Parts: sequence; structure tokens; C-alpha cells
Amino acid sequence: MIRVLIVDDHAIVRQGLRRILEATQEITVAGEAANGVEALKEIHTGKWDVVLLDISMPEKNGIDTLKQILKDHKDIKVLILSMHTEDQYAVRLMKAGASGYIMKDTAPEQLIDAIHKVMAGSKHISPYLAELLLKECLLESAKPLHESLSDREYQVLRLLGSGKTVSEIAKALALSVKTISTYRTHILAKMKLKNNAELTYYVIQHGLMDQ
Repeated sequence: MIRVLIVDDHAIVRQGLRRILEATQEITVAGEAANGVEALKEIHTGKWDVVLLDISMPEKNGIDTLKQILKDHKDIKVLILSMHTEDQYAVRLMKAGASGYIMKDTAPEQLIDAIHKVMAGSKHISPYLAELLLKECLLESAKPLHESLSDREYQVLRLLGSGKTVSEIAKALALSVKTISTYRTHILAKMKLKNNAELTYYVIQHGLMDQ
């Protein structure tokens, strides 16, 4: 029996996923978590095969949670289940060690197939994501400026470009205003931008706005 942990901050999403997975005979949903902090507690106290992990969550987001899971439990397969398009996060998350990336509007049977696939030791990626990963390899030396940012800097870039203030971002990411200001300084320097106006223009031009 494949033991799955569902991590999503929306109860209705967790309930829907539970119904889909438990309709099979090979998968059991052995636990749920509403954020990354709860997820890590569950993982540390139980035995898990697959974690279905959302990206955008309060307290501890999916990116940080993924890294912590793989650091502490290398045998667990982590499938990212997200509303964000593959252009925005998928390549970063796959490079960080995710076993697959699935959009939330994916058909139920594809989700089940993905779980079986990663349990067999393979990666689950769509044809489009495969193309993105190939381009990443081929164009490594010609990457857009935002690809030079760390994962946290990339998060802050998208939030700043979407009109969020430093204080709002600090609250959302549970960090200090000083820390976010430092990230902003590093982002501007790495991307050779002068101010928030240029940063916002870049984010819009590259379709990186946080929804």
C-alpha cells in the first residue's frame, strides 16, 4: 500500500484529493497537513512514500518544505501539485529534487499514474515541462537574469514586481523587514536594475507576476 501525505492549505482540495486517491486499492491517504510546518511534523512522526505538496502555503511555503523534506528524508518522493503554470516554478522545483510537477487541473487518472510512476523510481513530467528542462540545459549560458537568483530571491522578486511592499512581503514569508530589504538589494544588484520601477517592468515583461 502506498502511503500518501497531502499538504495543501485548502481543506476542500485535501478532501477532493483524498477521495480520488482512496478510490484506488493501492493508495491510502495516511495524513493531511495545511502548511509546511505541519507537514514536517507529520513526516517526522510517520512513514511516508509520497508527499503531494502545494507551493503557496502560509507559515512555510512549498519550496522551503520540499528542500527540508529531501534533506531529512531522501527516500520520500515529493510530487508538486500546484495552480502555478509550469513556466513559473516547475523547472526550479525539479532541479531542487521534486519527483514531479502536476497542475491542479490535471485529470484524476493522471495524478494516480504519476504516483505509481515516481514510486517506480521515475520522474513525472509533462511533455511541456520536458521541453522546458531541455531548454534549460541547452541555454544554460544564456539564461534570463532572474535565473541567477536564489529561490528566496526569486520569490521576493515576483512579490515586489506584483506591487507588494517590503513590509507585506516580510509578513507573508515570516521574515523581518530588514531581511527582505537585503534580498531586494541583492536582486537589484544581480539583475543590474536601478529601482522598483525597473524591477516591476522586468517582472511584467517576463510573465513572472505573483497571482
